[in-house]
Amino acid sequence: MHILEHDVEFVEENRDCSYFSDEISDIRYRYIHKCDKKDYQNMLEHGWRRFGKMHFVPECKNCTKCVSMRIDVKNYKFSRSEKRVFKKNLDTKLYIQAPSLTLDHLSLYDKYHSHMSKKKEWTYSPIEPSEYERSYVQGKDEFTKEFLYVRDNKLIGVALVDILTNAISSIYCFYDHDYEDLSIGKFSILAQIKIAKELNVPYIYLGYWIKDHFSMGYKESYTPFEILTNRVSLEEETIWEKYQK
Repeated sequence: MHILEHDVEFVEENRDCSYFSDEISDIRYRYIHKCDKKDYQNMLEHGWRRFGKMHFVPECKNCTKCVSMRIDVKNYKFSRSEKRVFKKNLDTKLYIQAPSLTLDHLSLYDKYHSHMSKKKEWTYSPIEPSEYERSYVQGKDEFTKEFLYVRDNKLIGVALVDILTNAISSIYCFYDHDYEDLSIGKFSILAQIKIAKELNVPYIYLGYWIKDHFSMGYKESYTPFEILTNRVSLEEETIWEKYQK
């Protein structure tokens, strides 16, 4: 298979929307062989996301429901219920390292998505090792990490995270629903907030938020947060505003 070694940009138009069956989406992609921190920071601030070496941003002509959001770390205060999540996970071990690929990763990924296909009707098919490598391991740099959550000597959660000087980008998380009482998905975001506070990182980018959406609406609980109110090119100035309910 030929591997690209140079940057390529293109737009995919009139594709089926991932979040609404009656909507059409337009996505701009940029394959970046090696993205430096400064450029990546700028892309995050402009609403871009990353999987592997592929960066993307929505440019839908008739819809703006997907809103880029970022948690205001400095002003974030853990609630009583969030402190209980920390307490429940005192025996959950967290390992932070460069992204990797093991049979445990693939098994957990497939188990998570099989569960979500039944719970939220996600499209599901077992992931190939090459696909996991391309989406979650390729493109890694010194700022690219995976958070491994281990309980009873078993991998129960994986979060893919980029840690920059002025931003943490929470890319993706999957976990074992057999440990649902531990709220691993929530624990993962809370752990990232805690680390961001320790590193004086001002924002955690959670990607796109869709208010009241069955799959994306949960992000509203991580308040205070800011939303990107304009869609502009990478050379133009962005406008982020504190979200008011």
